[in-house]
Amino acid sequence: MSKRNLKKFVHSFLMVTMFLLAAAAPALADGPHAWGIGMQNPGSATQDWTNNFHNVMLVIITAVAVFVLALLVYVMARYNKYINPKASNTTHNLKLEIVWTLVPCLIVGYIAWISFPLLYKIDRMPKPDLTLKVTGHQWYWSYEYPDTNNIAFDSIGIWSGPDVTETQAQAAIKDASAHWLIKDTPQRLLEVDNRVVLPVGKVVRIQITGADVLHSWFVPSLGVNRMAVTGRLNEVWFKIDHEGLYYGQCSMICGNGHGYMPIVIEGVTPEAFDAWAASKKTG
Repeated sequence: MSKRNLKKFVHSFLMVTMFLLAAAAPALADGPHAWGIGMQNPGSATQDWTNNFHNVMLVIITAVAVFVLALLVYVMARYNKYINPKASNTTHNLKLEIVWTLVPCLIVGYIAWISFPLLYKIDRMPKPDLTLKVTGHQWYWSYEYPDTNNIAFDSIGIWSGPDVTETQAQAAIKDASAHWLIKDTPQRLLEVDNRVVLPVGKVVRIQITGADVLHSWFVPSLGVNRMAVTGRLNEVWFKIDHEGLYYGQCSMICGNGHGYMPIVIEGVTPEAFDAWAASKKTG
């Protein structure tokens, strides 16, 4: 393959790649829906930081992958036995070895430079405004608000909740259908009988533990994923930016009910949260 043909091949490959990326752009996920790719829109600063880091890493990984692929294509085209029947006896190239050692070190150093501050900000919790304790069970979640009227309840998938009436189930289905993965079908695995209600604009400390096996409390759009381990209390935090529903699930393969441990967080105004807490206390 001549250099001219090689340039044409590389140009065609890049054009096809750009076309495929452009065709996939309308499917970028802004929430959980069928055939979505990419990250969900962030609902907290934690996830916003994570998304930014993900975007930078995606550029770096893509650039490295494209460079390595182009290099492999060039080597196969330039140094195959038909075009280059007599192999070179060169064994060392000092400049080349310095470059291919130094460049990866600089890339890894840059990744460390942008990732360590992110890890620090996620780990260092600001002064919390309220605490939510999460306990994982086979196969549902229990929630407690220790500093908010000692509210406590279980949260179970809508069709597994023992105290849910048909009317309540239909109302929850109608309310949540806009967020289901597949439209106009009985996709009900993401809805629960009792949602977690949290105020927006407040620092929420999440304390997570387990009652039996390993679970994992995962809410993608809020940037939280922590193990629920029996006998251990893990801690994480987030601050919800805007009102809305945030869906998650257990991400640990914890048994045959693993796919039926949904998480639904309802972000409301502080006034609405106070009213909800008062109603729970009254009830």
